[in-house]
Amino acid sequence: MTQSIKFSRRTVLWLPVALAACQSRSNVIEMSGVTMGTTYKITAVDHKNAVTQAQAQDAVNMAFARVNTLMSNWDSNSEVSRLNAANAGQTMTVSPELAEVLQAANDINAASDGQFDVTLGPLIDLWGFGAKGTTSAAPSDAEIARVAAVTGQQDVLEIRGNQVRKHKNDATIYLSAIGKGFGVDAAGKALAELGLQDYMVEVGGDIVTAGKNPDGLDWRIGVETPLTASPALQQVAKLSNMGLATSGDYRNYFEQDGQRFSHILDAKTGRPVTHRTASATVLADNAMLADAWATAMLVLGKERGMEIAKEQNLAVLFIERGDSDFVTTASPRFQALQA
Repeated sequence: MTQSIKFSRRTVLWLPVALAACQSRSNVIEMSGVTMGTTYKITAVDHKNAVTQAQAQDAVNMAFARVNTLMSNWDSNSEVSRLNAANAGQTMTVSPELAEVLQAANDINAASDGQFDVTLGPLIDLWGFGAKGTTSAAPSDAEIARVAAVTGQQDVLEIRGNQVRKHKNDATIYLSAIGKGFGVDAAGKALAELGLQDYMVEVGGDIVTAGKNPDGLDWRIGVETPLTASPALQQVAKLSNMGLATSGDYRNYFEQDGQRFSHILDAKTGRPVTHRTASATVLADNAMLADAWATAMLVLGKERGMEIAKEQNLAVLFIERGDSDFVTTASPRFQALQA
């Protein structure tokens, strides 16, 4: 049986804030379920009462299924799996959707000091956070060096329109930090094609919003305090016609000899990050960009991440571990959007 895509590498770090009762006679469509190895929740407002629950559900299901077919590392027949199986130097013509995601990944890789890297798949597997299963022991320096030799997005991956080529046979592309966001956007577009202009789509912590919530207000999203247990609300973000994603280091990890190893890997060292930044939340034009940039910002950490956020005019909220509590720092763009 084919397994569904698993883009749940980043855990849910925010919670939708409860809405007041809808004051209009518009039909509010709500959907929830499982996709991409995680859960989804959708709210849409049908002002014309022209879309049925079944129509909306079918459109969303088709959008999710299409993304799984293209971008699942857990499906050996997916387009990205076929690209991973291709020999070095072999040119593969990919779908417009995969080409779009790979080009966006290349752009963010270049703008993030190379820290957003979709070719880290072999290292992700080595550390036990990928499709090959978990581990409870850190790999050796020699193992890391051996596997790192087939990573490095600018060296490994060549993209020319919809023509893609790998330069190393064992290179593996993982889209877990950008594909889920793309799937969120795809579901949103499917709703828009039905004529729905006000909606929120959430999949495993990635969100895209359009228009207003059922009360005619901006959508409000709660950013979670980065605690392993006892989730709490750290801050509320408001957004409309934007994507939001949070990346954190505290839910997906293993411990060895009292040391915690997070799933967030530094592309330069091949090892989990060790700085104090516990989570990074990004607001962007869509969920795909928010998804990728949230991962990049967490890998970079607050110091370098804030510098790049200012250079790129990115809306980022960093949460760091302080001596006794968490410290929250927002980029100028984030502050402006929340003013």
